[in-house]
Amino acid sequence: MENKSKALQFLDISHSSFYYKSVKEEKDLKLKSRIENVLADNPSYGHRRISIELKINKKKIIRVMKKFGLKPLRGRRKPRKSKCNDKFAPSPNLLVSLFPLYKNHVWVTDFTYIKWHDRFVYLATVIDLFTREVLGISIKTNHSALLVSEALLNALQNNPPPAIIHSDQGSEYKSKLFRLILSDWKISQSMSKKGSPWQNGFQESFYGNWKVDVGDVNRFGSLGELTAGIYKSIYYYNNLRIHTALGCAPKTFAEKIARQYEIKYNMSQEKQVVQ
Repeated sequence: MENKSKALQFLDISHSSFYYKSVKEEKDLKLKSRIENVLADNPSYGHRRISIELKINKKKIIRVMKKFGLKPLRGRRKPRKSKCNDKFAPSPNLLVSLFPLYKNHVWVTDFTYIKWHDRFVYLATVIDLFTREVLGISIKTNHSALLVSEALLNALQNNPPPAIIHSDQGSEYKSKLFRLILSDWKISQSMSKKGSPWQNGFQESFYGNWKVDVGDVNRFGSLGELTAGIYKSIYYYNNLRIHTALGCAPKTFAEKIARQYEIKYNMSQEKQVVQ
């Protein structure tokens, strides 16, 4: 201590300056810890979702993440699906100039592969484009018309049919089985232009983030455990994961919209009674 005092005296540095710890630095370190905790539970969250989760200005989040090199994990790019001979003509893209106006107006669907213990498992999903909820899923060890049709029927089990369902031009979506279901439920089919995955961009984005959230699937020892893990991750997405376009989880947004519709309906009924 005596040597340190002599050194400070020689350098003309006061004891208070030497031992001063920046208040801002302390705050940044505390915020860094909070951000790391959020990323631990939500590995794909970027600065916008973290800002919503912590209720802190996003500029401060960006500054601290940049300062300490904190970055969300990113999903791997989805490889192209194997080419198949087209047996049926594609449907037109009905979403070119159309935006979803209410729940069950437009659904989007796609499937992805999961590499699990040197084999492939396939997940098909059906998502409501207005609420961003996953309404139906199907998990199989092969991709076929049955995979995508089962996901659609799963969505229809608890929801009224949409006006439109949109997908890519995969042969599974041109199959007789899938189109028969659409015909029976009077659902119009829409398809992205071939080689234009961005026209079904929401599904592409969903799978990219979902693969980060589900994590290393090889930790599951059996197909049953993997299936349970997938269902758990879908529940997390629907009920807990903040969607930046909505500012909350999809299920929370859907319930909020439903309450708004109910209030408007009750008010209109009261007006009619008064008249």
